[in-house]
Amino acid sequence: MRADAQRNRARVLDAAEEVLARDGLSASMREIAEVAGVGVGTIYRQFPTKEALYQAIVMDRQQRLAGLADELAAAQDAGAAFFAFFTKIVEDSTVKKVLVDALAVAGIDAKAGAPDIRGAIEALLTRAQRAGAVRGDVGMAELLALLSATCLAAQHNNWDEGLRTRTLAVVFDGLRPPTGA
Repeated sequence: MRADAQRNRARVLDAAEEVLARDGLSASMREIAEVAGVGVGTIYRQFPTKEALYQAIVMDRQQRLAGLADELAAAQDAGAAFFAFFTKIVEDSTVKKVLVDALAVAGIDAKAGAPDIRGAIEALLTRAQRAGAVRGDVGMAELLALLSATCLAAQHNNWDEGLRTRTLAVVFDGLRPPTGA
């Protein structure tokens, strides 16, 4: 793909996320094109249907999360890296839910072809536990349950940034080892 086509694709994906977050499933390709600063034809050349665009957004988001996890896995402060990743997943969950719902309506599996980031999450958890930043008795099952519950609550209740921050502080306090232990 030419460099200008790659830039246009990235702008379209960013614009589509923004418009979908704002307008939901009623988002129009024309509005996405306007926000991206491209013509509608540019979008349809790369994404022949709205569903193809939504699937590309989900894939792009998963790849970015996987990249962030890899980057954070090398961070010096393993605890801060773990909690930053948890926060990012919760922040992104509302937009992702809109996309996954749109794909489900269209009969498309949102997970098809998307990178599985469970291994990256487990690596972040293990590093944070070894650093003493996360309780040793927290396994992947508990962590995924907490992530799922927090994401679902944020999605269904339209948490604002303040509520998300306060709620995550409580969740994170529960994940940290007890003081004096």
